[in-house]
Amino acid sequence: ITMAATRSVMRAVRVFEFGGPEVLKLQSDVSIPHPKEDQVLIKVHACGVNPVETYIRSGNYARKPALPYTPGSDVAGVIEGVGEHVTAFKKGDRVFTISTISGGYADYAVAAANRVFPLSDKLDFRQGAAIGIPYFTAYRALFQKGRAKAGESVLVHGASGGVGIATCQIARAYGLKVLGTAGTEEGMNVALRNGAHQAFNHREANYINKIKEYTGTEGVDIIIEMLSNVNLATDLQLLSYAGRVMVVGCRGPIEINPRDTMSKESSIIGVSLFLATEEERRECATALLDGIEAGWLKPTVGSEYPLEKVVKAHEDIIHSSGAQGKMVLLL
Repeated sequence: ITMAATRSVMRAVRVFEFGGPEVLKLQSDVSIPHPKEDQVLIKVHACGVNPVETYIRSGNYARKPALPYTPGSDVAGVIEGVGEHVTAFKKGDRVFTISTISGGYADYAVAAANRVFPLSDKLDFRQGAAIGIPYFTAYRALFQKGRAKAGESVLVHGASGGVGIATCQIARAYGLKVLGTAGTEEGMNVALRNGAHQAFNHREANYINKIKEYTGTEGVDIIIEMLSNVNLATDLQLLSYAGRVMVVGCRGPIEINPRDTMSKESSIIGVSLFLATEEERRECATALLDGIEAGWLKPTVGSEYPLEKVVKAHEDIIHSSGAQGKMVLLL
């Protein structure tokens, strides 16, 4: 493999101990990784920032990487080199990933070739970095776990963030009735622009009643829940008969009354992209690549940060007043 640059080191964010955002250390002398068999090396142009990366960094997540590590899974960039047996990609190809082996908050990243996908010329690198975890999670939550069907209604709780926008676009394209919530007027507009038929402000005291009014006695078939530690108990009140809440995000415990699931035979289903099989990932990828070609899959990029501001990015993704698109690091 020939490296385009004769340099053998790069910038990368390293985590040496679990903790707050301040444990993210930008180093400029990290060795550029080499792709092994069935792997590719990507020159990173943009990397998505996901809430899950803050949970992993804090040490409070089920999966703990070995220290030190570089965070980041959703990169978009250009193939710099390929390992043995890789035939799907060549140097110079534009690509995006759903995971990396070496970490995405870096100038270069190694990824398994089967977690890398061609990036259409219709999208720029910032948008490419916004596809991975959000869109694959949204598709999995709706169809692989939620068994959504055309004509059903879906409430996207937190519709203006990365996963929320992805869910609105996918659900609308597949013929569902889409309701979204957001915490700001602008966030509600983002949801409406990306496929929601109706938007509600989840900071209003009576917004639950407004949703009930809108859905009438039928309720909502599926709720995609980004903040289940706040909303799960009220979600159960909003469901239709045999409705289901898909738990996509959670930041702590909550108390619910299980009786609320009995009255409508409703389900609470956890969603984890990390548990997807190879076959399920391929199904997601096929649907999403088709969506890019068809023109309905259009990632909305929100806040952008240079790699030097990674600590600020991790602070903002948890404490911002309301998401408006996908947060990305630019390299």
